Amino acid sequence: MGFPRILLLVIACLGAAGCNRNMEPYVPGEEPKQPDLSRIFPEAAEEREAPVAIMPAAPGQAARGIPPQSIQGTIEVAPELADRIPEGATLFVIVRAGETGPPTAVKKVESPSFPFQFSVGPEDRMIQAQPFQGPLRLTARLDTDGNAGTRSPGDIQGGYPDPVDPGAKSLEFSLDELL
Repeated sequence: MGFPRILLLVIACLGAAGCNRNMEPYVPGEEPKQPDLSRIFPEAAEEREAPVAIMPAAPGQAARGIPPQSIQGTIEVAPELADRIPEGATLFVIVRAGETGPPTAVKKVESPSFPFQFSVGPEDRMIQAQPFQGPLRLTARLDTDGNAGTRSPGDIQGGYPDPVDPGAKSLEFSLDELL
């Protein structure tokens, strides 16, 4: 049996076996309907979310609208760099779970004035399913082009020297490094 005959035999067998997807024929003018996904997705799966642990609020936090896990503090610019703050710069307050790696949370502030009071918390997470738990590293960058992905000459950065846990308050650090 030659190759073309075998190929024809295989095609004939596949055609005879057909498709078992039970597809209905196309009917012109038919209104589309939502497919039944109950066999693929368990009931109410789309309504469930991953549980998020929330620490109890400290007195007065809920009243001010600050989430209990927020990290709060003040950022200043080192005196020797105060005259180097670019007009219209963007401040990025960045929280990471380690020394390096992608940010856990970022707060973006257009044209800040210093000293700057900040609060960054679970509501600022890059991926909402990612846990906001410590220890966390806190850095900030005053960015000249407003793009978080670039580091340009003239940007000013700094960071809190020690790891912190969610809910840390009254942190103070300076932007003291000129890129």
